[in-house]
Order: sequence, then C-alpha cells, then structure tokens
Amino acid sequence: MISKDGLTHHISAQFNAELEDVRSHLLAMGGLVEKQVNDAVTALIEADSGLAQQVREIDEQINQMERNIDEECLRILARRQPAASDLRLIISISKSVIDLERIGDESTKIARRAIQLCEEGEAPRGYVEVRHIGDQVRNMVRDALDAFARFDAELALSVAQYDKIIDREYKTALRELATYMMEDPRSISRVLSIIWVLRSLERIGDHARNISELVIYLVRGTDVRHMGLKRMREEVEGTGANKANVEAQPDDK
Repeated sequence: MISKDGLTHHISAQFNAELEDVRSHLLAMGGLVEKQVNDAVTALIEADSGLAQQVREIDEQINQMERNIDEECLRILARRQPAASDLRLIISISKSVIDLERIGDESTKIARRAIQLCEEGEAPRGYVEVRHIGDQVRNMVRDALDAFARFDAELALSVAQYDKIIDREYKTALRELATYMMEDPRSISRVLSIIWVLRSLERIGDHARNISELVIYLVRGTDVRHMGLKRMREEVEGTGANKANVEAQPDDK
C-alpha cells in the first residue's frame, strides 16, 4: 500500500523534486483536459461556435503537455532507475497521460460537432442526454484526478463503478435517438451528430476509468485492468490476496 507521504522520503532531495514535478504536471494537464470537456459540452448545448473553436485550438497544448511529461518520465527512468512505489508512480503517470490526451481528442471531436450543428441548425433531440452524461463524465474525470492527487484507491474504485452507469445511460440514449430518427428521417443527419457526441462522452468515461485503475495499481500494487468490479473491490479493500482464485462474474465487467 502507498500513501502520498510514502513518495516524499528519499536521500536525494532532487529526486523528490523530480517526482513531485512530474506528478504536478500530470495534474495540471488533467485540469486543462477537464476544462476542455466542460467547454466542449457547453459549446454544443449553447450553440457557441467561438467556444467550440477554443476547445479545438487548445488541443495542441494538450499534445505538447503529453510530450513534455513523457520526456520527464523517461529522464527519471534513465537517471534514477526507480524501484517499488516510485516505479509504479512513473508507470502510472506515463500511462495516464495517454488517457488524458485521448480525452482531449474526444473533446475536440465534440467541439467539431458543435460547430457543425451551429452551421446546419440544432438537432431536434438529444441535448438533455448530452448535458446529463456530459456532467457525469466530467465528474468522473475530476474524481479520477482527485484520486491520483490524494492516492485515494476508494475514490478511484467509485469512478470505475460509475462507468457502468454511464454505459447503461449511453445505450438507453442511443435506443431513444434511433427510434426518433426512424420516426422523422429528415432529422437523421443532425441527430447522428448528437449520437457521435454521446459516443465521445462514453469514451471519455472509459478513459477516466482507465486512470482510476492506474490509481489502484499505484496505491495497492495490483494490476486491476480487465478485472470485474467485484475483484477490483476486493483489491481496494485488501481482501484480494486471499481470494486470488475467485473468478470475476460475467456481468461484472
């Protein structure tokens, strides 16, 4: 098990500073990505093409932050050869930046759809679902980053659990919008844009879950990817080691 204090006691003060710097840079990137998600959804709902364009323009900044953090992680690996919890921290950061960059990409896709709908005219349906699911996935991203900042495996677990709710609501929204398009074929093009937005939001939820799984790995030292929620919960609660032979339930993925 690891805590924040467990990462701050090294003989080398410079090593401490390097670890804290790269972690801070990850969280700064996360904060920018979280804003990007919020602004993209707001731009769509409020038909604000100017805000949507700002979301698109910030994407290159996100990409540069990813490259910078990757370079920091590589330097630490090469110079310090970290072990145990420090190595898990560097691995978790290097993988989390990939998910953050992809969240940024999905936000950019939403922004493009927002601009398209501003030009073509608003879709007749789907905005309530976009607002609702958008708020939820933004909270997931925020909580995943908070869990990383505080080394909070319990909060990370709650993010992973919430991803199942997003998946169900996404599927429900798809069914309703598909029915609407069959009833009014003239709306197909614009409603399809909303469906692609919802798809991007669902993927953002998946990336938030990935980050939360990395937090659990960082804190508990166990790779919980591809585990069912039952097994994941056991690892977070510290009972997983005694139940290594327990199979994940098929519907608990």
